Order: sequence, then C-alpha cells, then structure tokens
Amino acid sequence: MAAAQAIGIDIGGTHIRAACVARDGSILARAAAPSSPDAHTVRATCLALVAQVRSPLVQAIGIGVPGQVHVARRKVLSGGYVDLSTLPFAESIETATGLPVSIDNDATMALLGEAACGAARGRANVVMLTIGTGIGGAILNGGTVLRGRGAAGQLGHLTVDPQGRPCVCGRTGCVETVSSGTAFATHLAEAGLPAATRVEDLLARADTSARTVLSAWARPLRAAIDTLIATCNPDIVLLGGGAGAAAAAALARFPAAPSWFQADVAPAQLGNDAGVIGAALSALPRARRAVLVNGVPASGKSGVARALAQATGWTVLTLDTVKAPFLAELAPVDRTLNRTLGRASYAAIFDMIAETAPGSTVIIDAWFGFQPPGVLQAGLTRAGIGPTVELWCQAPPETIGARYAARVGSRPAGHPGLDYVPELVALARRAGPAGHGPRHDVDTTRPPDGAALAEWVTAHLH
Repeated sequence: MAAAQAIGIDIGGTHIRAACVARDGSILARAAAPSSPDAHTVRATCLALVAQVRSPLVQAIGIGVPGQVHVARRKVLSGGYVDLSTLPFAESIETATGLPVSIDNDATMALLGEAACGAARGRANVVMLTIGTGIGGAILNGGTVLRGRGAAGQLGHLTVDPQGRPCVCGRTGCVETVSSGTAFATHLAEAGLPAATRVEDLLARADTSARTVLSAWARPLRAAIDTLIATCNPDIVLLGGGAGAAAAAALARFPAAPSWFQADVAPAQLGNDAGVIGAALSALPRARRAVLVNGVPASGKSGVARALAQATGWTVLTLDTVKAPFLAELAPVDRTLNRTLGRASYAAIFDMIAETAPGSTVIIDAWFGFQPPGVLQAGLTRAGIGPTVELWCQAPPETIGARYAARVGSRPAGHPGLDYVPELVALARRAGPAGHGPRHDVDTTRPPDGAALAEWVTAHLH
C-alpha cells in the first residue's frame, strides 16, 4: 500500500505556502503565492495552490492561519493582517476539495513541524515564537499542545511595555508591536535608516543608529522570552518565522540576566517549511504509540511502569491488572487456566488500545516473551500502534526469584507457587527483550527514575 500524503498550507501576512508532504515529513511538491487581507482572495489562492501540489495519494489538508483558532470547532476566532474569522474557512476548503481539513494557528503548526522533523524533535516541553509580519506563538507541554479553553498560545500579545504602542488585538505594548518584522521596519524608519536594511547589516555595524534599532527590536523580545521561560519551564525556546534566525542572532547582543530561570534559546531548523510540514502531518491520522515495559515476572516492571506514568500522565495497561478480576471470579484457577486467561488478557489490552484516540500514548506492562513474537506484532497492528520503544527490566536472576517468593502469599489464586521459583530463575537467565523499537535497559535493583525514563522515552518514541 502506498504511503499516505497530506497537503499543508501556511497562511502568512506576506505569503501563502502549500506543500504535499509524506508521512515522514518530506516535502514532495511545493507552491506559493502572495497573501492578501481579503478572506475570499485567500480562500481562492489556497484552492489554486492545492490544485498545484495535489497528488492521488493525498488524504487530507491541514491549514495554519494567523490569529486565534478554536481547533475542536475548526473556527478562526480572530486575525490581524489576514483575518479569516469572517468565513467558515475550513468547511469551505473541505467542500471545494472533497478532502478532510484540519485548521490551527500557524505558529502551532510550525511547532508541530519542528517537533516532528526539526529543532524540537525529541523535546516534550517547547516554547516557540514565530517572528514575521507579526509574532505568533505555541507551547508544547509534556508533548501536547497547550490549548487552554481552546486557543491558548497567543504569545505575540505578551505585554512588554504597558505604556507602549497600540496593538491590533486591542491592548497596548504587546511584544508584537516592537519585535515583529513589521516593527523592525518601523524602527528603521524612526532611525532614518533605509527600509532595505537587514538585521545582519546592523549586527555588522557599531554606530549609534544600529545599536538603537537593535535594542528597540530585540530587548522587548528578550523580556518576553524571559517571562515565558519563568512561566513554562521549557526544554528550549525556538525562534521561527521569516525573521526567527535574525532575532536569535540579535538576542545574542542582549543575553538573559542570571536568574533562577534558564533555558536555551535557538533558531528553528525548518525555516519556512515548518508551517507546511506541521500542517500536513497534523491532518493525517496519527498512529498510536506504545511503551513496552518488558521483563520476566518479578523483574520490576510494575514499578518502572508506574514511575513513567507519574512522570508523563500516560495510561498504564498491565497484564496482571486485566487478568486479576477473572482469577477472582473463576477461583479456584489452576495454572493451565491462568495461562489461558493471560493470553485472553494480552489480547484484550490491544483491543482496548484500539479504542483510544488516535495519537494516544500508552504504557503496556507485560512479560511479552510468554507469547510468540508474531502475537505481539499482530496486537500492535490491530491496535493501530505505530512507534514503540521498549524498557527492558532486569535484575540478577536470584533477586528475581527472591522477589517472587516474597510475594507468593499475596498473589491471587491461580498464580504458580513457590515451586515456580527455580523455573523463574532459569527463565530470567535466558530471557531477552522483544526487540520492538529502540530499547533502554532498566536496572530494577535501583528505584526507577521516572523523570529520566520519560526523557529517554520522549527522545526515542518517534
């Protein structure tokens, strides 16, 4: 079966860009056209661009738009230079193309692109500012876009000067009014400098005019970033958009003051492609993801799974937890029936995962070696699980045997008794990981470090 594709559209104040994107984020075709403040013109331009890049494998369209967007309702709530709130924009594109359409803020789409393929890859907590005609923003918190009541992330409207310039949002002194690309042009004009002067030109100069413009443009942005770092405690702050790299270079002249609150600030990597990549990938059905917490009985799997769940908020599905009520209801249970219930519980785990929302991440706590490898692969496929990582839980075989012996009295009837300990010790000596996805070996003779586990999983679960 051919791989699915989607079209991503990035609507900016200056340009509208579209691209046909593969599931891995690679761009297969691209087109662009000038933007417009007129919503109907923007709609017509988007349809023309879709026609240019569409292929028979395209399944959906994702659109990033400036301003507030309520994603669940697919409604544009507000906009600046390009205001699409006057149209049922997503529905109109959907009707015209016959393809399902998702819509979100343009900065959010750029952040999703960077998270999939760029500078935010492997990071769970990211703040992104997109600097162009205006300033957009988005926040990734624990791997999920922060949405608040539906449209959080309007970071260009952080107040940096209560007595400052009026903003299109209705407030005064927003960072967008002094640190956007549009604001940079205003600073140049006020300093009597040519409109074609670039940030790079000013950085190469040492005169008063250059320093004045850079200070007026970059210092408020530094203040906004410092506030975001203190508020969000991110792994990194990314600067994207057409002026993102220039802003990062200018900020180097105005370093953050030493404080309790620190995070790296870096330019985004994907440039103008971030928005179209993120928009396209957000439109494709997302595969579920699974963390396989694997190990023989009494290897410490449950403690590892709990620690990871506490650090991430992900759901844990445990083979023994699914099986336990049946052991109680059907008691007395012999070892043969126990194994039968184990196989049924194993299948039930994947059936339950198949009912979760697309894109969900689950933690599966089980000894995967008790079934042939093909059964695991069939379950992952049935559940719609794509990326997996494996946490292989291990301890000295004698320690595992002693753990099992210590808890025999508290186990439900049907589990093997003390006579199983020699068999378990022998199993622990020969057992190995399942080999599905990247693997991290966990020494369970030490207390599990949930934060460290979450960091490794987040970096490798793609």
